[in-house]
Amino acid sequence: MLNQKNHPQRQSIRLQEFDYAQSGAYFVTVVCHKRMNLFGEISDGELNLNRAGEIVEKTWLEIPKHFPNVNIDIFIIMPNHIHGIIHIIEDVPLGATHESPLPELHHIESPHKSTTLKPRTLGAIVGLFKSTASKRIHRAGLIDNQKIWQRNYFEHIIRDEDDYQQIADYIETNPLNWQYDRDNLDHIEP
Repeated sequence: MLNQKNHPQRQSIRLQEFDYAQSGAYFVTVVCHKRMNLFGEISDGELNLNRAGEIVEKTWLEIPKHFPNVNIDIFIIMPNHIHGIIHIIEDVPLGATHESPLPELHHIESPHKSTTLKPRTLGAIVGLFKSTASKRIHRAGLIDNQKIWQRNYFEHIIRDEDDYQQIADYIETNPLNWQYDRDNLDHIEP
């Protein structure tokens, strides 16, 4: 299918009828552009973040400051991706908070579409995270004029406590399994 500019229309990887602003827990994976190792290294199962990785971590931790209806849970920053669990909680009314919301909270332009992302959705949360982390990394002069993230992100709607526990265990052990990770470009098939 082609859009008005004769570019191929990308298929959405989201559930078509699902409301990604509704309360729930979501497992999110955001991957670096071309799976480049930009955020540090894993040595003997231990994660060592570099300065860019520290910026990504700080930006991730700040998500609830900008989205009062969001709590973040267990997460891990790997050399070329981040895994985390985001909880969208019952709608919290906008108003005075101890942190000023970013202007993008109300109106976020999607860089890949001619549409605007719906505020307070998982897409808006991840989009703002990616944009803010990229700007901070570029301003710090750590990565010049280079894309930081792949387009889009992966998500999984966490269904129940067993699903949550499997995902939390996966996140926690991710550095120990890095040598076998398909996102590890240094991984060599046996």
